[in-house]
Amino acid sequence: MPAPTPTRLFHITAIANLPAILAAGALLSKNGGAAAGINYQNIAHAGAQGARAMRAVPNPPGGMVHDFVPFYFAPRSPMLYAINGGRVTGCPWRQADIVHFETTVERVTARGRPFVFYDRNATLAFSTAYTDLAHLDTAVAWDLITEAPQLDGYCAYWQSRATVARYADRMERRQAEFLVRNAAPLTCMTRLGVIDAARQAQVQAMVARAGVPLAVDIMPSWYF
Repeated sequence: MPAPTPTRLFHITAIANLPAILAAGALLSKNGGAAAGINYQNIAHAGAQGARAMRAVPNPPGGMVHDFVPFYFAPRSPMLYAINGGRVTGCPWRQADIVHFETTVERVTARGRPFVFYDRNATLAFSTAYTDLAHLDTAVAWDLITEAPQLDGYCAYWQSRATVARYADRMERRQAEFLVRNAAPLTCMTRLGVIDAARQAQVQAMVARAGVPLAVDIMPSWYF
């Protein structure tokens, strides 16, 4: 199934991280943020982060997964669901505290930025990496990601179902990732999405103080 055009991408982080991101002018990779001395608030599973720190990506572009900024191909991710359910150790945030950065494959690959993408969660040892956009139509499970019923163009369901072959690994495939080397400049972003009007006002104030011309939209369909 062909990828949607443009091919939208989504990155989630705690609203508490926005001042540092806005000051940097970019989403930085895990390793890039650490090198810059930025202490981001954590929203990820410690075990998964350990695996990502050790996983190499194909060369070229080379490096480790943590040298890249990760994006999902859909909002309302299993990761967000885990955060909202309090199942991420050490993460005090819930979904209302999370902001989505939206961009597109076309924007983040402009000017030759190095990238790699995976057919499922990059943490998994059996996920497959691709470095040629020609594989985007076939590597990502667009039939699962965009099937009905939809919320903002994406299937409302992502849970795996062992009793149905088509959905046996749906959660893993819903977490297919697009990774951008080192940094994704804020000038690549199309907008920010938040859960409600209160968070919209909070984030708009942060964006205005930083002088970053990014729209902040209320997107309840990106949340649970």
